Amino acid sequence: MIRLYILGGFAFMLLEMHIRGDLNKYINMRYSYLSTSAIILLTVLFAFEFIRIYRKERADKAAAELRQHHHHHHHDHHDHHHDHSHNHEHGHACACQDHDHHDHHGHHGHDHHHSKVGQWFSYVFLLIPILTGLFLPVQTLDSSFLKAKGFSFPNIDYSADNPGNHQFLKPDTSIFYGEDGYKKIANKELAQFTGKEQLIFNDNDYLKGLEAVYNHPQDFMGKTLGFDGFVYKGEQIDDTHYFVFRYGFIHCAADSGVFGMLVEFPKGTDLKNDDWVHVVGTLSSELYQPFKQTIPVLKASAWNPIDSPSDPYVYRNF
Repeated sequence: MIRLYILGGFAFMLLEMHIRGDLNKYINMRYSYLSTSAIILLTVLFAFEFIRIYRKERADKAAAELRQHHHHHHHDHHDHHHDHSHNHEHGHACACQDHDHHDHHGHHGHDHHHSKVGQWFSYVFLLIPILTGLFLPVQTLDSSFLKAKGFSFPNIDYSADNPGNHQFLKPDTSIFYGEDGYKKIANKELAQFTGKEQLIFNDNDYLKGLEAVYNHPQDFMGKTLGFDGFVYKGEQIDDTHYFVFRYGFIHCAADSGVFGMLVEFPKGTDLKNDDWVHVVGTLSSELYQPFKQTIPVLKASAWNPIDSPSDPYVYRNF
């Protein structure tokens, strides 16, 4: 019966995430069909398990009624006139047999106890994600996660042969392709952006556009870029540089990251962590001392505060 509850619990949890609109906080919605398929499969398994349990209970009930009928029939025809000595010998034999039988069942019961403990442990292990998924609120990622985890940008090579593989600042999908396959896709996507003098990234092309810029920064120097994001101060070298980020999903939370760019704002700009802004500027590069390397920097020519979007995350479109 517990297996029935677990199957139903997982199906209900996934359905509840769809209804609440929280699924996009775990996976790229491009792959939402996988969770839909899981709901259908779990529901089918739930139905099969329910039918199996129902049939078993019916069979057990019928067997119990049959045993009760045989017991009454045997009792009515049982002969109570046994020889006393026969009873005594029979009783002695039974006592010996009972002793051996008790030892055997004692050992069997010990094994059965361990089996039950392991089974209950596995049930509890499966119930934990169901309970947390249903009752724990989903927290939107913000700058507090960056502070807790720490933020760095170690050793990245911007060449086409080695686009880097760090899931922060720069989106990286090279790990999902072979070398030749990634080059073809990267060059195709690069062509979508290099022909434009002004690039204003929206939610659909944010990760794709940033990946092209970080892979080939020399092709975008001097061009106008714009995008939305939340502010993170980081290890500022002065009071004009802020990171502007979006949390993004390549496929799911396992390969998610914080993606964006260092922005040089006009002097006197006062921003706080998690302020949402729309920024437009010219792309350049400079040595960012905390990282000890040169990275693309957007020199803002215009910016304005905006409200946090209904969906603060962005997703990689392939």
